[in-house]
Amino acid sequence: MLKPNQPAPAIDLPLTIQAKFVLADQSPDLFTWLIFYRGRHCPVCKSYLEEIGSRLDEITGAGLSPFAISMDDKDRAMTVDSDWKTGDLPLVYDLSEDKAREYGLYISQKREGTDEPDVFSEPGMFLIRPDGTVYMAQVQSAPFTRPSIDQLLDGVKVIKDKDYPARGTRT
Repeated sequence: MLKPNQPAPAIDLPLTIQAKFVLADQSPDLFTWLIFYRGRHCPVCKSYLEEIGSRLDEITGAGLSPFAISMDDKDRAMTVDSDWKTGDLPLVYDLSEDKAREYGLYISQKREGTDEPDVFSEPGMFLIRPDGTVYMAQVQSAPFTRPSIDQLLDGVKVIKDKDYPARGTRT
């Protein structure tokens, strides 16, 4: 389990825009927001990422630099890039199962008769400080809910205004 105030595991993966996402190279105003999603097969993920994509100006204006990350291969990720309305939300793909486990993500297997990949991670969300340490972590074992973007942005405002510390450090 990742603990707040500890270094986040390194990520160096491709983006659908023919570039690389390297977590260590990020320099957000406040946090790099890692949004781990299940993949192309997930309609809940589609809806959530499309909402994030439609609110990117507001999200980046709050000091967050979001990246959506999945275990999808390139073909599946490129379908998400072309078919989902995620705007300029950066889409990262080819997350390995081992790396997903480093982040404490739940791992699922394909259900017979579905479009799911053989193995994929369940959702997770992490706020990573510019120094590469974890501020906040949230993981889920099912696809049905996601953190409210409004609540997250309200929380980010509290963090900035009150210098609110990371919680859960005794985990």
